Amino acid sequence: MKKFFMFLAVAGALTFSANIASAQDENAAPAPAAEQVEAPSEVTDLFAGTGEDIPLNQALKTKFIEGGAGFMSLVLICLILGLALSIERILYLAFSKTNTVKLLENVEKALAEGGIEKAKEVCRNTRGPVASIFYQGLLRMDQGVDVVEKTIVSYGSVQMSLMEKGLSWISLFIALAPSLGFLGTVIGMIQAFDAIQAAGDISPNVVAGGMKVALITTVGGLIVAMILQVFYNYILNKIDTITIDMEDASIRFVDTITKYNK
Repeated sequence: MKKFFMFLAVAGALTFSANIASAQDENAAPAPAAEQVEAPSEVTDLFAGTGEDIPLNQALKTKFIEGGAGFMSLVLICLILGLALSIERILYLAFSKTNTVKLLENVEKALAEGGIEKAKEVCRNTRGPVASIFYQGLLRMDQGVDVVEKTIVSYGSVQMSLMEKGLSWISLFIALAPSLGFLGTVIGMIQAFDAIQAAGDISPNVVAGGMKVALITTVGGLIVAMILQVFYNYILNKIDTITIDMEDASIRFVDTITKYNK
């Protein structure tokens, strides 16, 4: 349940920031009536001849509208949901990181001083998948080292599944974003050919609108896919690092249990 609320909080924060930026642009004070002139058709016209750079948010908003609000909105939703899931996984993995060397020392010391119950208490008070695996092994100490080892292997697979939870959705958005962009490209090309058919001419002005929509949607989908791919690979790297620590700590934990039984 905590993960669900964390996901909603991240998605809400991203959406809220986008709405604030849009509201600031829409609520800008209009010029006095005496000074009002004909509004430029595009942001590039507004800044043409002034020697000033076009603000990034204005340029992005213009391209978003030119690419078609329907398909660009779907691409943006893929970005927001993908980032929300990625940030939730990064936070989860950050809290899953454990100092395995210190944990093993504490467990070994607890076994020597207070036995299994004290070692269980040490594991309960330590966060992360490694401590959970140790605790499951300690619960079956009375059944022998072989049972403890099998329990560690089985529960390690469970912890791996928990760490990889949600990655399939991120990979879905990585594939879906460029697919939506390519779909917008196809629709833009269809619009261009419809315009050619209606005008009976293949002049650049006739096909420019459809081609522009096609290119902008493709670029938007590819950019979203690249951003999410970076987060996805980073998450996989974090999972691999934690898995290696978990396996190494589990082997040393079995050795500790064996020494304690002897």
